[in-house]
Amino acid sequence: MPRTASKTAPLPDLRWTHLALLAAGALAASLVPAFGESHQKIIKSYGYNEYEALKYSPEDPHLAYVNPDAPKAGEISIASIGTFDSMNPYATGKGSWGAYSTIGYEDMMVSTSDEVGSMYCLLCETLEYPEDESWVIFNLRQDVKFSDGTPLTAHDILFTHNLLIDQGTPSYANYIKQVVTSAEALDDYTLKFTFAEDVPKKGMITQMGSLPAWSKKWYEETGARLDESRLEISPGTGPYQLDSLDVGRQIVYARNPDYWGADHYLMKGRANFDAIRVEYFGDSSAAFEAFKAGVYTFRRENSSINWATLYDFPALDKGWVTKDTLPDGALPGASGFVFNMRLDKLADRNIRLALGRMYNFTWTNENLQYGLFKQRESFWENDRLKAKGLPEGRELEILEEFRDQLPPAIFEEEAWLPHESGKRPLDRRNLRAALALMEEAGFTPGDDGLLRDANGQTLDIEFIHDRQSFDRILLPYVENVKALGVNITYNRIDPSQYQNRRQSNDFDMRFAGYGSGLVEGSGLTQKYGCEERDDIFNPAGYCNPVVDAIADRVLEVETYEELSAHVRALDRIMRHDYFMVPVWMLQENWVAYFDMYEYPGTLPEFGLGHLDYWWYNAEKAEALRAAGALR
Repeated sequence: MPRTASKTAPLPDLRWTHLALLAAGALAASLVPAFGESHQKIIKSYGYNEYEALKYSPEDPHLAYVNPDAPKAGEISIASIGTFDSMNPYATGKGSWGAYSTIGYEDMMVSTSDEVGSMYCLLCETLEYPEDESWVIFNLRQDVKFSDGTPLTAHDILFTHNLLIDQGTPSYANYIKQVVTSAEALDDYTLKFTFAEDVPKKGMITQMGSLPAWSKKWYEETGARLDESRLEISPGTGPYQLDSLDVGRQIVYARNPDYWGADHYLMKGRANFDAIRVEYFGDSSAAFEAFKAGVYTFRRENSSINWATLYDFPALDKGWVTKDTLPDGALPGASGFVFNMRLDKLADRNIRLALGRMYNFTWTNENLQYGLFKQRESFWENDRLKAKGLPEGRELEILEEFRDQLPPAIFEEEAWLPHESGKRPLDRRNLRAALALMEEAGFTPGDDGLLRDANGQTLDIEFIHDRQSFDRILLPYVENVKALGVNITYNRIDPSQYQNRRQSNDFDMRFAGYGSGLVEGSGLTQKYGCEERDDIFNPAGYCNPVVDAIADRVLEVETYEELSAHVRALDRIMRHDYFMVPVWMLQENWVAYFDMYEYPGTLPEFGLGHLDYWWYNAEKAEALRAAGALR
């Protein structure tokens, strides 16, 4: 399970450090002496932000980006590719879990889609902690109920905490056992976590605030385990619950009419649909045809060829379907062709650079992606966090501390950027550069055109993927690598087998990515740390002791400027290490939907929210049905 499991903000990495919650009137925080510790003060508040004042308070009627008067009605339906045979996403490596199978669960604290770093009490009313953040107390609400009608208590959250340690992913369990020395329910609605003395306290409050609420009663009565594949979903406190499913084909989530938080200021204007239906299809082509026919009603497009060429069907021409490009301020995922760094044959950076040289972004984007994308350069495509040029200022000071462990290029060359490519599929200049890199790695061409090392062995690479729609993008790259003399094969496998292989790290190369956040913390070590190199959240198995050391220091920074300098240093090192071929990025949302959905006039910076704060227009829906637009 990821260490940052907020359900309300895109790709949050919730490792905040200490914030003086003292802004008068802004935080509604109170300071009182800690019992028995005159030098300590207890901070009590409804929320937490490390660097800035909280934007909202419980006195606010609702979040700024929602429509509090949005009707609660109707259905929105979406597509998913592949299949599913489980509804338990926490049993990693066991079964293919259904889309949105965590939708019914809420965390004690949640983030918003228009702030960086803020966390607010949802299942709790307030949190309390001393200035040194050595412990935290959550005072839970007493009106929260699970979908089966049973009340939520501190014993349920404590049970969740212990269950994750006992049956969750090893990386999460090992981490929590190191940093949390005790967890106790002080009474039915008060929960306390105490942190180890010898670990950084920064980020621990939001770590524990991100715990979801699972029903202790249900687990004990059913005997279910967190690490097993199963179709049953435990009761949750969230606005949606599982309504029906047809294994491998369809899932329907229904809004809980008795949802406890309907009038909570963080939830007003949200969870507006009576039902969310997920339809499964064997491939993206079948899914697109189904959308055109009205089998499902909302499509978030991710194919440039579809977006550029296929949106000319009758339902669009008749005005039944709306096609729109909406802003997306969230950090794009750090995606690309990932090398499995656990393998000796990919340990040489020159080999990885040579393989990367054969990717032609220019030709791919112009000829296969209709010029709609930009090439990704950084793991953090944001001006505050992206390494640029030569290191300077605070970033340089951080890197200087590790100069004897870093290659000179880190200091002498500008931050690594993707190579430039020409307009032909095979760029001869890059081919020559790649051959030179392979020669440095000890490979020379044989009589059969294949590169061989000093022992006469070829470099054998298998590139795996599970989506047919990617064939047209990946196959030209594979052909270019073959032209280099590498014995590469492209193997498209079924989604279930692909999931098993990626979870067991059984691959040479695959398309994958890393989630990045505008605020980073201990999640960095889970994604990029040496101890977590076999974790599912570190697909490349990347490991660099200097990155580990700098990532640890992120937990100790006191300002966002200091955080940014550390992240830029990490970005510079990771880009130089080249464990992934950076590909394309899109900082827009391509959406198409049957014209019965509406959204607030101003969308928040960090969220599309189509399943969250959009709503259903019954009159428009009835008109579409009368016209025969929908099935």
